[in-house]
Amino acid sequence: MRIARLALAYLASRPLATALNVAMLALGVATIAFLLLVTHQAEERLTRDARAVDLVVGAKGSPLQLILSTVFHADVPTGNIGLDESRAIATNPMVASATPLALGDSFRGHRIVGTDASFLALHDAKLAQGRMFEAEMEAVVGAEVARRQGLALGAPLTGAHGLAASGPAHGDHPYRVVGILAPAGTVADRLVLTSVESVWHVHEEHAPARKEITALLIRYRTPLAAAMLPRAVNAGTAMQAASPAYESARLLDLAGVGVQTLQWFAVVLMASAALSLFAALSSALQERRYDLALLRTLGASPASLAALTLAEGVTLLMAGAILGLALGHGAAHALGLWLAASGSWPLTGLAWVAGEAYLVLAVLGIGALTCLVPALQAYASDPASLLAKR
Repeated sequence: MRIARLALAYLASRPLATALNVAMLALGVATIAFLLLVTHQAEERLTRDARAVDLVVGAKGSPLQLILSTVFHADVPTGNIGLDESRAIATNPMVASATPLALGDSFRGHRIVGTDASFLALHDAKLAQGRMFEAEMEAVVGAEVARRQGLALGAPLTGAHGLAASGPAHGDHPYRVVGILAPAGTVADRLVLTSVESVWHVHEEHAPARKEITALLIRYRTPLAAAMLPRAVNAGTAMQAASPAYESARLLDLAGVGVQTLQWFAVVLMASAALSLFAALSSALQERRYDLALLRTLGASPASLAALTLAEGVTLLMAGAILGLALGHGAAHALGLWLAASGSWPLTGLAWVAGEAYLVLAVLGIGALTCLVPALQAYASDPASLLAKR
């Protein structure tokens, strides 16, 4: 206990150096902790939203854009496809289920999705209140939509053209809430669901002569479909087929380059902090060599002096790790609040990722090795020669 108090007293006597060492280490830990939280939650959300969809069939364009717009509802659609053409795919023997999507409108930043009852089964969503939509202009809202917008059963809602919250409103075609979904932890929480016919009704003045939808979300009946159906769609129709699993992996790979760059930057910060810590402890050891010699003459053992030096370093390491974790989680939570305000993906800093435990262990382990050299120097110091030089 006396060693710990003495170590704290030594650190307090050099406040600027102590603060700089803690801050450098904390910045590195905070950066890696923030990246771990964001990437883990992003991967978890991508996997959860896409796991039930084997294939998306939509208009020609970017496959990644097609997946982002129809599975994750985070981009604009690539276009529309004809209802007759989509039915030909839906009735294919290799298809177990085909969920239609009709996109294009939003409600206060939440997307309005024309679909059918199979959408709930696809995302494992269940009704908490009310019933499923049956007639035109009836809507079922996700749990997040109901909570943020204060919607209850029977409440009217007016959609806006386009996917931005500021689009022109369809004031002549209000929806009526007939159901509210229970929280599912999927993209369904943030959507307003209605029938495809309702979307057609809202846009009938500007609709083309033929009926169109935006995409089909397909589940395979047989594993053989994964090899045959996408090729048949891409080569034999005017539509395109994209795999959510493949495009999600590609998206994570693209994002991974930036994440790895930031992680290496954080590693450099922590390495610099470790070198700075080594230099600070070595310098402090030289400054206090006569104090340590006096402690030896007063009965302190060499091991006690080594423990004192090591306690200083470990205290700095623990302070930097704790502060870094707090900053990383705080930054992740602040980003989550900002994303929630814009109706985007939920993110929280109140989660814990297993990789953070390894991060703390690595920081403490490598930092302790850094502190070991000054500690051994304190252990091997000769009090008689130091006092003689005095």
